[in-house]
Amino acid sequence: MINRIWLAMLVIGVAVAAFREPGNIKTVTTSVVAGGDEAVRLAYSLIGIMAFWSGMMRLAEDAGLVRQLGKLLSPLTRRLFPSVPAGHPALGAIVLSFSANILGVGNAATPLGIKAMQELQKLNPSREEASDAICTFIAICAAGLTLVPGTLIALRAAAGSQDPTIIMIPAMLA
Repeated sequence: MINRIWLAMLVIGVAVAAFREPGNIKTVTTSVVAGGDEAVRLAYSLIGIMAFWSGMMRLAEDAGLVRQLGKLLSPLTRRLFPSVPAGHPALGAIVLSFSANILGVGNAATPLGIKAMQELQKLNPSREEASDAICTFIAICAAGLTLVPGTLIALRAAAGSQDPTIIMIPAMLA
């Protein structure tokens, strides 16, 4: 349904630009091509930071740091997720996802969050309803648990900012 709405908005916008003034369609076409080009460049520049943090998280998992971090944070995770057994892989995946969110690399947190959800679903007795642990995990992730705005810094750098990290202190305070 939402795709149809977007398509309708796009078609109406192009039609209005074409019929209002014949020269506008050239401007619209040029803008669409330039916008597409810029979107690809921006996405390409973000691949590096996503690959870096995804790799760092994978190394942390392989090195056993995830288990250690899970043990360190177990008093917190036990209170937040009482239905998840101690030492279950879901807790490690949850900690990794939270870590990526705290570092502000939401694009790297997404696959980690999916892994956590898969592990939590294995514990869910009802396949048709979300468990309390799943709802808690979604609520915490959706709350914007970020200390270091890594993706925002990467976006600012990709846009040519002279000092992309200038937002660090205000973002941490917020």
